[in-house]
Amino acid sequence: MEVTAVVLAAGRSSRMGAQKLLMDVRGVPMLDRVLDACRDFETIVVSSPEVAPHIRLRPRIQVIQNNRPEQGMAHSFEIANGAAPPEHALLVFLGDKPLVTATLANTIAQRAMETDADVCFPERDGVGGHPVYFSPRARTRLEVTTGDSLQSLRDDPELLRVAVPIDDEGAYDDVNEPAQLRTMNG
Repeated sequence: MEVTAVVLAAGRSSRMGAQKLLMDVRGVPMLDRVLDACRDFETIVVSSPEVAPHIRLRPRIQVIQNNRPEQGMAHSFEIANGAAPPEHALLVFLGDKPLVTATLANTIAQRAMETDADVCFPERDGVGGHPVYFSPRARTRLEVTTGDSLQSLRDDPELLRVAVPIDDEGAYDDVNEPAQLRTMNG
């Protein structure tokens, strides 16, 4: 099965005081680190108008601008879902999780395909992480979810869910406040 990576990168970064996805984490812009983790997949980046011009275009990357980022992550996810081929699974990344790696991404995608999962994600101590894999079947259920569509779809009881025990910090560590960025750059 083909897998398309999706990077949700349209947030406003209001708590950071500036666009965090363009800030350096260990010497590399945060968003570039996430895109590096997607290197083995065709990738769709749903970006805010502010971030889109700064995305270093690479082979196999399509940038779609979300002109209404105030509508939240669910709206960005719906944009990506509509742009990806319907027969592809989606492997969804958040742009503010800069410690994610290609190894982690490939582990989740491979485990999903081995188990024929509709949804597959890293989990540690009962807490789900990213990236999250959604099969084509799961994607068709997007319309019946409510609230935060990404989490509702991940938790849909009608879907075969596989949680992969993973201790990799890249699945969990995100940057929402300046202190978190300082800690990562420690």
